[in-house]
Amino acid sequence: MPPPKDVVKIAIQMVGAIPQLIELQQTKPLASVLKDVCDAWSLPNAEHYALQYADGRQTYITESNRGEIKNGSILRLTTSPDQEAERLYNGIRSNNVDVKTDSLKKLASLSQDVTFAQEFINRNGLKLIFCIVEEGNDSGEILAHTLKAFMELMEHDFVSWETLSAAFIKKIVSYVNMNAMDASVQQLSLSILENMVPSSRLLFDLVKKEVTVDRLLTHLQVTNAQLQLKAMALLIALLLAATDSERRDMMEYLREKNIRQFIHKNIIHSPEPLGDEMAHYLYVLQSVSLNLYDRRMRTSMDPYSQEQRELLQSLRQAAFESESEAPTSNFSTERRRSLCAKEFRKLGFTNNSNPAEDLRRAPPGLLALDNMLYFSRHTPNAYSRFVLENSSREDKHECPFARSSIQLTLILCEILHIGEPCSETAQAFYPMFFGQDHFFEELFCICIQLVNKTWKEMRATQEDFDKVLQVVREQITRTLSLKPTSLELFKTRVNALNYSEILKLRQTERLHQEETLAVPVLELRERLKPELLELIRQQRLLRLCEGTLFRKISSRRRQDKLWYCRLSPNHKVLHYGDVEEGVQSPPIESLTEKIPVADMKALLVGKECPHTKEKSSGKQNKDVLELAFSIVYDVEEYCLNFVAPTRYEFCLWTDGLNVLLGKEMTSERMQTDLDVLLSMELKLRLLDIENISIPDTPPPVPKPPSNLNFCYDFSHAEQ
Repeated sequence: MPPPKDVVKIAIQMVGAIPQLIELQQTKPLASVLKDVCDAWSLPNAEHYALQYADGRQTYITESNRGEIKNGSILRLTTSPDQEAERLYNGIRSNNVDVKTDSLKKLASLSQDVTFAQEFINRNGLKLIFCIVEEGNDSGEILAHTLKAFMELMEHDFVSWETLSAAFIKKIVSYVNMNAMDASVQQLSLSILENMVPSSRLLFDLVKKEVTVDRLLTHLQVTNAQLQLKAMALLIALLLAATDSERRDMMEYLREKNIRQFIHKNIIHSPEPLGDEMAHYLYVLQSVSLNLYDRRMRTSMDPYSQEQRELLQSLRQAAFESESEAPTSNFSTERRRSLCAKEFRKLGFTNNSNPAEDLRRAPPGLLALDNMLYFSRHTPNAYSRFVLENSSREDKHECPFARSSIQLTLILCEILHIGEPCSETAQAFYPMFFGQDHFFEELFCICIQLVNKTWKEMRATQEDFDKVLQVVREQITRTLSLKPTSLELFKTRVNALNYSEILKLRQTERLHQEETLAVPVLELRERLKPELLELIRQQRLLRLCEGTLFRKISSRRRQDKLWYCRLSPNHKVLHYGDVEEGVQSPPIESLTEKIPVADMKALLVGKECPHTKEKSSGKQNKDVLELAFSIVYDVEEYCLNFVAPTRYEFCLWTDGLNVLLGKEMTSERMQTDLDVLLSMELKLRLLDIENISIPDTPPPVPKPPSNLNFCYDFSHAEQ
């Protein structure tokens, strides 16, 4: 008979005593449970003791979290949080350096627990930490433990960052600005400032004023990877918290300081592998940089703006002024207007009498005009060749430069996600972005020449305009997916992917589709499916056994805390636990938390997950919704919450967990994998009938013979 759901069997340890094995009644007050445990060991003053987990985070057991205790848990009897907080408070005030150091070290460790943190803060413990920092008498190890403890205490949001004193903030800033300062202290100081920046406008202004961009760039150039990472984190926090004009000024200053070239050379191409967090910061920096084009992209051209009309005229003059035999000033107004209209038509504007109308659509708005001007000024020969080559054609095969530029700008904005908010977890950045100033404009210059090249290869007319731009979009996206490290490499690869190559790819896909749509082939696909689905299930379970590193994300900031989860080799238990940065594949024995697969009840994804309901529903969290999933387990229906590092990992884990729950795999990755495996298997099976048409219906079965009196006489077989 199973035990009642409000009773769990646990072990309780104490140093120097034989462990107790008890049945914990969850309905019994915790104070009574502690009294019974202390009485068994003949300990007085049960109120001075508390229970905490013996493994993992060693969280204190309280009435609010006792429901998370599972069968087989190992707890430890220890000093109660209030007694421990009092002891450490007094230890920190001690004049004995060793006692003070040990107390601060223990404080930094225990402050991760919310119960202890509240007890310490209630004793005005933060004031003690402020005094240590503000007085500035301590340094090195003591200061590092103090700042670490402060960070952990502030994580619980009991105290607002806005309550920090000016003296405390200036001290933290001074640690960042000092040249001769312990690296661990500088790392913690940078982390503290990173947390302060998004908390209020006042703190943002203070940090921006006191910690200069030059100082952060100095930290970025050190060899200490962690210090480099924290400096980048603060820089990104400042960029995200800034107004549009401030962000524009900061990015312009960073451009002047050649930060892109430095990142390209010393971070992206560093001998050390690029960590997930640094990859995320580089993605954000790329996204922030590209989003500076958003304002121009969403601004329509004003036909009454003298400045914008002059820009349009300069575009025309760059192409046609030199070939005019006589200056247009000698012509009448009507003749000059007619000549300009003719030249704007040659440039490829649809509305040649008023070309500004072509740029009224936003997006791409004025960004298309900016790109055309950049192309005409920085590659004048290519610009003239493009325009004159097409304007001299009379066979309706001319490629319209302006119309193509406007549509291409829109395509590039969509591919590069310009105007979209930064993802909280994405790590996908283009290495070539950091190797080139004016990346977007230079990319446009390459792609507009690609449009002309593809147009000629397709022998297109005006009616084929959309078709050509679809091919160009495909050429660009296929090449970008290869992650070229430089624009030169991108140019080489995208030009190699010519129209004939695109046709071959499309033909291959079409033939493959035709083959796979034949009735006998469809029947064969259905027969092969169960076997291949089982193969995918086994692969998913193997991936769960390898495990994945997950990152904890709060609603306030992107956490740098990591935890690991993996399935046991016998597929019966999920092991998980916190790990340090840099640990790739921790042994299963080090993951102290466990969930028996038999206790798992359901899998929740997206908005159904409890940890996504707690977060705000803004655009910023859209990516978190797409990567979030939770396991509901045990009778009490507790939840273990995940945010996958990538969509790929999300698919693998949700598929694997569905397999463990005995349900169908539902991710898009499963369908992709199944299609690939079916395609390969079908091709292998159909090799022997290549170039033979497969009939839609099977051939008729011959009629049976008139009699069945035939057999082989084995008596005449050779001896």
